[in-house]
Amino acid sequence: MVKNLLLTGAPGIGKTTLLRAVAEALAGQPVQGFLTEEIRLDGQRVGFGIRTLDGSTATLAHTRSRSAHRVGRYGVDVETLDRIVAALTPDEGASTYLVDEIGKMECMSRRFVAAMERLLLGRVPVVATVALRGSGFIAEVKRRHEVELWEVTRPSRDEMPATVLHWLAARGEPAPR
Repeated sequence: MVKNLLLTGAPGIGKTTLLRAVAEALAGQPVQGFLTEEIRLDGQRVGFGIRTLDGSTATLAHTRSRSAHRVGRYGVDVETLDRIVAALTPDEGASTYLVDEIGKMECMSRRFVAAMERLLLGRVPVVATVALRGSGFIAEVKRRHEVELWEVTRPSRDEMPATVLHWLAARGEPAPR
C-alpha cells in the first residue's frame, strides 16, 4: 500500500487550504511539517510565509528580498528554508508529515530535497502539495513508485480534506479528534 500522497493542481486552486484543513483535523496528534501562507500588503501578494506545525514562523520569500535566489519577482530566503527543514526530520513519534509545498522555491534548498527524499522512503505517511508544473525534483517526485498523485480541482477541493483523512485512516493513522 502506497503511504505517500501528493496533491497537485493549478495555482490558487486550494491546495494549501486543503492541507490546512487536514492539519486542523489532526490537531493534537503527532503531526509534523509546515504550511505556507501568502503575505499580503494593501491587497497585493508580496511574499510567502512558512509556519511549522509546531508554531515556528518565518518569511520564505518576499518582493523586497535582495536574495540572489529568485522565483519571479520574489527573493527566496534559502537559509530560512534550510532551518525550517528541521520540521521534516524523520521522527518515530510522528504519525504523519504534512508538507506545503514541493515547489520551485522549496526545491532551491538542497536540504529540503534531501529531507523529502528521506521522508518519502520512510515509514511515516507524507501528505504534500506539489506544483502542477516543474522540472527537476518536482517532476521526479510525481513519478516515484512510493507516491499516489491526486489532482485538486474546483469540483473536488471541498470534499478533498475528508477524502485525505479517509486515505490516512486506511493506512492505520489515528482518526481526527
